[in-house]
Amino acid sequence: MPRRKKASPKKESKFLRNVAWILALTAVLFGSFIAGYYVGYDSAKKDIAQKAKVKEDKKLSMLKKLEESAAKTKESDISDRLKEVLKKDSKAALKEQESVGEYEDASHEVDGDVLPKPPKKEALKGVHKPTLAIIIDDVSVRSHVNAIKSLNLPITMSFLPPSKNRPNSHTLASKESFYMVHLPMEAKNFAKEEPFTLKVGDSQETITQRIAEIKKLFPNVKHINNHTGSKFTSNEGAVNRLIYALDKQNINFIDSRTIGSTKVPAVMKNYGKKYISRDIFLDHEFDKEYVKEQIKKAVAYAKEHGSAIAIGHPHSNTILAINESKKLFADVELVLVDRLY
Repeated sequence: MPRRKKASPKKESKFLRNVAWILALTAVLFGSFIAGYYVGYDSAKKDIAQKAKVKEDKKLSMLKKLEESAAKTKESDISDRLKEVLKKDSKAALKEQESVGEYEDASHEVDGDVLPKPPKKEALKGVHKPTLAIIIDDVSVRSHVNAIKSLNLPITMSFLPPSKNRPNSHTLASKESFYMVHLPMEAKNFAKEEPFTLKVGDSQETITQRIAEIKKLFPNVKHINNHTGSKFTSNEGAVNRLIYALDKQNINFIDSRTIGSTKVPAVMKNYGKKYISRDIFLDHEFDKEYVKEQIKKAVAYAKEHGSAIAIGHPHSNTILAINESKKLFADVELVLVDRLY
């Protein structure tokens, strides 16, 4: 059998070189393919992510517009509902008004034409957000409660004690989770005095008995402020007897500050109690624009001092002014008055 010729070393070398080139070329092509795949994949992934982000941004933008639209609609609905409540209750309010007699404006709360200036307070530092409490005094009939609650804001209602003309004020208060009592006290100049008004000459026994009656009528009351009272609160002896009686019933006193010479701060200091008082009257004048300006002052005072208390009354223009000032409240936290203790 013939023997195969052995390939020459030159041919073997050439063959090996060709194989090496083929392998190298294959490796390069395969590497390019792999690199292209990953580069393309990465690019595609980035493109998909970018498209997803654009889609998400559009969705968020749409949601924001819907929320803003809903907020405007809600605000408009609240405003319309408030006007409807005021309109709806107007007949009932007129009937109630006839039964209670002429309603006195806010000027009955102060002695003379000049409002006492707020006491100086040290500016508070480190307060996260200023707090503002709005108290509506003279609440005594259903139309007042309906109008205030239609604001959908944390407003403190201060109820007048029941009387012949306002027999249901305590019943209305009992339906609220939080309320105050607006206690009539003797004024220097006020013709239409409320029944059961506390007088400067009242004895400790008389005042203690009256406060016990108030507690019985308003079992959940924790805060009382004065209705009128320019004469009473400027008499230290009378104030001392009042705070003694309130202390026995665990009731706090908020000074409406109907006179600049109030003796409440001195008496509260003697008792080791915190002095809390009204800073701004909202509706010393009935004009709605005037009330809105007073609300601005109350917000500014709260921002400067860390907190403020404003007092108003259940007049239609006061309620509407508060409703139309809601944007101003973004700078403060509107709270019920118990948050200031």
